[in-house]
Amino acid sequence: MTDPEPRAASTATLSSPYANGVNGGRQQHEPIVVFDKVRKQYGDLVVLNDLDFEVAENEKVAIIGPSGSGKTTILRVLMTLVQPSGGVVYVDGEPLWHEESRGKLVPASEKHLRKVRSKIGMVFQHFNLFPNMNVLRNVTEAPIHVAGINPKDAKERARELLDMVGLGDKLEQFPEQLSGGQKQRVAIARALAMDPDVLLLDEVTSALDPELVGEVLNILRKLAHETQMTMLIVTHEIGFARDVSDRVVFFDKGRVAEEGPPSEILTKPQNPRTQEFLRAVLGH
Repeated sequence: MTDPEPRAASTATLSSPYANGVNGGRQQHEPIVVFDKVRKQYGDLVVLNDLDFEVAENEKVAIIGPSGSGKTTILRVLMTLVQPSGGVVYVDGEPLWHEESRGKLVPASEKHLRKVRSKIGMVFQHFNLFPNMNVLRNVTEAPIHVAGINPKDAKERARELLDMVGLGDKLEQFPEQLSGGQKQRVAIARALAMDPDVLLLDEVTSALDPELVGEVLNILRKLAHETQMTMLIVTHEIGFARDVSDRVVFFDKGRVAEEGPPSEILTKPQNPRTQEFLRAVLGH
């Protein structure tokens, strides 16, 4: 469900990381995702607090932090499921919730939102598979009907992806016939079928029984280690974050409280809030 408030009512000037390149796209070595003073609030509740946050191309970033710190909201803003209250988000050099007009950033049209959002794929906590479609159709539906890919090519790609996640023998089964781990692996294949530049992972193991967590994490480890895809990973699996990420970002109260390589943030954090959080999560 999309955010109920109206499309960003304010305009923004082009004093931004991409002020000279809104139409020309991202320059080499510039980040693929940029949050520029992004704010999200519901009444008096501030979820993202003038957030400045960047992700480099091909970077794997693990996002950790307490409940309510804004972690999932970042992903939902990128998927255009939650509209920011202020600031500008850029994806691959283009504003996401805005577009350029006469030197100003104005609220984006639906066409612009769809175009920029097409660069992003997301795997949700609760799978979000279509219950009335079999596994193969769950994976091919968006490539065929959203991206306009030839059905034969879409099915061939879907079979490759389902083989990759170990479900090549489940093509004709329906979600209700699958375990939670299998559903999540279908969801991963579905996200990859759109060939995204950025893959968002929102606590993808938190709804799984403990014995099924490993099968999903193994697929994601393979993706992280063997692909050039940019990945933003909201997770409470600290060991997984250590294994796959180039950078760990600790969020607190809608802002980046601490960030750095996993070897530093997860073993010798400097911020007392990070220390407190990791003690609680790791149990020591």
